[in-house]
Amino acid sequence: MFDFIEDNSFLALSVLVFIAVVLLLEGLWTLWQAHRGEQARRLRQRLQQLGGRAALEARSRLVKQGTVSRIPFLERHLRSLRLTESIEQHIQQSGLPWTVSGLLSSSALAAAASWFVLGVWLYQPLLLTLIGTALAGAAPWAWLNWRRSRRLGRLQQQLPDALDLMTRALRAGHAFTASLKMAGDELPDPIAGEFRAVHEEITFGVSLQQALTHLSERVPGTDVRFFVVAVLIQRDSGGNLTEILSNLSRLIRERARLMAKVRVLSSEGRLSAWILTLLPFALGGALYLANPKFMGPMVTDPIGQTMLQYLLVMMAFGVLAIRKIVRIRV
Repeated sequence: MFDFIEDNSFLALSVLVFIAVVLLLEGLWTLWQAHRGEQARRLRQRLQQLGGRAALEARSRLVKQGTVSRIPFLERHLRSLRLTESIEQHIQQSGLPWTVSGLLSSSALAAAASWFVLGVWLYQPLLLTLIGTALAGAAPWAWLNWRRSRRLGRLQQQLPDALDLMTRALRAGHAFTASLKMAGDELPDPIAGEFRAVHEEITFGVSLQQALTHLSERVPGTDVRFFVVAVLIQRDSGGNLTEILSNLSRLIRERARLMAKVRVLSSEGRLSAWILTLLPFALGGALYLANPKFMGPMVTDPIGQTMLQYLLVMMAFGVLAIRKIVRIRV
């Protein structure tokens, strides 16, 4: 037997190395799931929702404030700024696992990297360097706003289903808080996390009015405000809450259908806005690639730079005007 092992030592070593690699990968995968997996991410989101919520009264806070920075020095200074709470609220509404200091640091690093690449390495004109630096610094904020708008849009779409589920639960004889728990357990995220947060606040002793007010602060939408106001009025004056939620669900669906119809009718105007906005940049880039000597003075000559500045300002006003025309609020 030992002679067989000695003769096939390479094969045995290969098998042992394979087993070791498999065990190593399994350990790394388990470690990843424990810290960065789906369940860990949901747990962190729920803790952030509980920890970063600003209560109306200081005595109603049951948990600590959210962390805006992992560095104590920055934590103290950022907490003293008025803008920090608004930025933290936007981060929580986006669902991203970011901090305020991380957002500010990434924006500053992106702007500095763009300044170094364009101004120091590529020797681009000052105007182009400033524009590139501003765009790079605004990129993290644009991503944050896009994720926030996307998450709030999904919440608005899921709200009628949540109201229908709560209506069925109330008709079956469950209490309102029990219907909140059912909505938090059975519906998909992100609406489930918001209703779970409301139910947990009520369970911890926060009044229903404050818990629903926190919900309207976390989800700044018209439909959510309708829901909060309807429930609070019913709690004070009485009435059939089941019928109220059913009518509200139907109203929200009709409103969403009207908004979709308006969006379709205004699609031509929005497409024209995109074309008019992007056409000058596309045409300028095409001319620069076709004949750099012809478009070069527009960037290098002081008169061309002044013309570009005025053109950009006029285009900004034009974009705002077109956006005001095609954006119809329902």
